[in-house]
Amino acid sequence: MKQRFWKWMDLAGDDGGPPSRELLLEGTIAEESWFDDDVTAEAFRDELNGGSGDVTIWINSPGGDCIAASRIYTMLMEYPGHVTVKIPGLAASAASVVAMAGERVLMSPTAMMMVHNPATVVFGDHREMSKAMEVLDEVKESIINAYEIKTGMSRAKIARLMDDETWMNARKAVELGFADGLLSGTPMPGSEDGPDGGDGTFAARGQMRRLVALLSADAGEGRGRQVSADDLMARLELIRR
Repeated sequence: MKQRFWKWMDLAGDDGGPPSRELLLEGTIAEESWFDDDVTAEAFRDELNGGSGDVTIWINSPGGDCIAASRIYTMLMEYPGHVTVKIPGLAASAASVVAMAGERVLMSPTAMMMVHNPATVVFGDHREMSKAMEVLDEVKESIINAYEIKTGMSRAKIARLMDDETWMNARKAVELGFADGLLSGTPMPGSEDGPDGGDGTFAARGQMRRLVALLSADAGEGRGRQVSADDLMARLELIRR
């Protein structure tokens, strides 16, 4: 199985009640793509459905694979219990798509959310390039679906936000409908500090520095990772399903 980016924590309930189910999504969402990888996706689904009751998802991620994000989003939307998403530091790119599955999305006052257009690296002639552009347009539309359901915003406005690579602080995210409120004193599982695990300002800044480094590294490595347009079409079909 590929490297895990999620961790389940069953915390003791109040007054002897049932334990609360809390899921931590930290770091890059899937170091390797979930495309054509049913093993990792099935493991996540089994663990999600292996318990019952409401689930709280803590997201602190610069993003990652849009296939993994799409499948996790769908699993959470289909989960029979209530799903609450809490963002202590950063939910950017694909991580923001996962966040849209929350019935309630709460952000630390110092947290950030970022939305942008999907991107890829492809090789081939002009026909391959044209096909890749069509695929990216369709992937963007599929991402807009999730944002539209959560925010109620027009597709045209969401598309402009993605075109501009929009960074939102917590209040801006609430104003635009990407989040529902602010975290206030709820500790992150495994932490004795506040929702940011300490000084939230520095936590958010640190996450942004790591995101910039990650994107820079991906850009450099992308020159050596070539993807055909046919592969992109197969990935699009997976997202649609």
